[in-house]
Amino acid sequence: MKEKFPLSVVVLTRNEEARIAECLESVSWADEIVVVDDESSDATVAIAKRYTDKIFIRKMDIEGRHRNWAYAQAKNEWVLSLDADERVTKELQEEIKRVLEDSPQEEGFTIPIRNYIGTYWVKYGGWYPAAKLRLFQKGKFHYEEVEVHPRAFMEGSCGHLKSDIVHFSYKNLEEFWNSLNVQTTREAQKWYNQGKPMRLGRFIWRTIDRFLRTYIRKKGYKDGLIGFVVAFNAGLYQFLSYLKYQELLLNAKLRQNS
Repeated sequence: MKEKFPLSVVVLTRNEEARIAECLESVSWADEIVVVDDESSDATVAIAKRYTDKIFIRKMDIEGRHRNWAYAQAKNEWVLSLDADERVTKELQEEIKRVLEDSPQEEGFTIPIRNYIGTYWVKYGGWYPAAKLRLFQKGKFHYEEVEVHPRAFMEGSCGHLKSDIVHFSYKNLEEFWNSLNVQTTREAQKWYNQGKPMRLGRFIWRTIDRFLRTYIRKKGYKDGLIGFVVAFNAGLYQFLSYLKYQELLLNAKLRQNS
């Protein structure tokens, strides 16, 4: 008889009452569900209690640190990491079960992410398959502890699954643009805290490069208008981050001279 490795699913939440039930329902087959909630003010926690009693309330400070803490709460060796706006497909469920029944030699597995803006599946521009390391052995995987876009690190070998996680990235274009504003503010603050020298010419080039890379090289044009918006966003991210960084420098200088 094959040995079955039990699985813990770790889900991070904040004010996700509209989406958390579908997320947890998609992993109700797992041996354990752990929810780490960032002090939601809606019914997220109440809904999560229908699926698990292992719920922790913890305010997110630094994203990488928050995720590492959440994974440490899992009791099983194997962990599947999800956000509340993600779903595990039936195909992925079966593939994960097969992998964990076959005594995997790998310490982790990447999973393709199927990203949506509203109801549109964004297939190009680097948005698909956009595989990420989501299934891993606890203690073999961690994020760097930074606030914006933490990098993932793993000890050991990595395999690759074929089935998708469905990610409802943004409810609509308004949420997509609002996210750009929040993320560029955090990026600028990170550069400021690190004392990195930033030059305008470099960011003009990076703005153009990111747009062309997303729209032309990664074939974002095949997604039509949404593809153009995604590419435009990728370029604008660079320039907005730079402008906000310069604003932080200016404000600091004004404070020193006052």
